[in-house]
Amino acid sequence: MAFHPGGWPAGPTGSALANEAISEAPLTGSRVLLTDHHAVLARSALSAAVSLQLRLGDAAVDLIESHAVLPDGTVILAVDAMSPTGGLLVAARGRSGEVQLDVTQLVPVAVRSRVRARVRVTGTAHRFDPASLELCDGDTVMSLLNLPPVALWAIDPVEVAVTSGYDDAMVSASAYRATRPDPLATLESTHLQHLTQYHQDVIDQLATLVSPTLTAKATRVVPVAVDADGVVLRAEAPDGHVDVRLPFACRVASGASLAEGLRTLLAKAAPHRSVRSPRSTADAVVPPALACDLPATTCGIPSV
Repeated sequence: MAFHPGGWPAGPTGSALANEAISEAPLTGSRVLLTDHHAVLARSALSAAVSLQLRLGDAAVDLIESHAVLPDGTVILAVDAMSPTGGLLVAARGRSGEVQLDVTQLVPVAVRSRVRARVRVTGTAHRFDPASLELCDGDTVMSLLNLPPVALWAIDPVEVAVTSGYDDAMVSASAYRATRPDPLATLESTHLQHLTQYHQDVIDQLATLVSPTLTAKATRVVPVAVDADGVVLRAEAPDGHVDVRLPFACRVASGASLAEGLRTLLAKAAPHRSVRSPRSTADAVVPPALACDLPATTCGIPSV
């Protein structure tokens, strides 16, 4: 069975490769997460997003590097109260469900079909209460300090809608607030880009854990997601692609422990190293990865 980045069964892409993948189990022992998947996805998307769209009635504006998320899920917006958008927020204060926030979560590496999920938060606007800082950790306080020096608005979620692949779900405000973002959500982009740029050898070894029937037609295999429970590889073919989740042996609690999760997967891949890498069987020419010049303690990616 193919998996999309959240670890849930992926919907068909319409290609022969994807259709074949749906009936094939690429790796034994794959787990269904016991957490509220859509709530975690919503919290992760909002925490990691650089931008979002704010909609007030018929007006919509894109806010770039102008939001932060409190530990309880409240979204903080930095909007000048004297601007047209600020005026609309003033008018909407205290009116339940008058504010809509839209976030599109993208795969952070260069691949086709980059949209991973869309999150829509319907909420109520209030002026930010500085007393909320007492409930924030250091990272949250720093994210608030990094916002533009204008008026801060708190958006209390009333309802959250999540679209992921072929999967639509409504998340209650209580479920949204009760969960937390994935521990790697804000670090995923950095880790994946570093992995694809400097550690093609690691990717090739991880790819040996994928069923050969899924990679036989692939022109390349590239990591498209990493979270606390595993890494997702995408096998790209001329007529489509399929995503395959490789679960970690133990849940990763932070970016610092990601190396151990990858190390256990590489150990599992060791018996398969005599098998040709999917990359070497492809017709496409893949440029070699750049040499990583970071110290091992800084890089964190285990060698093969």
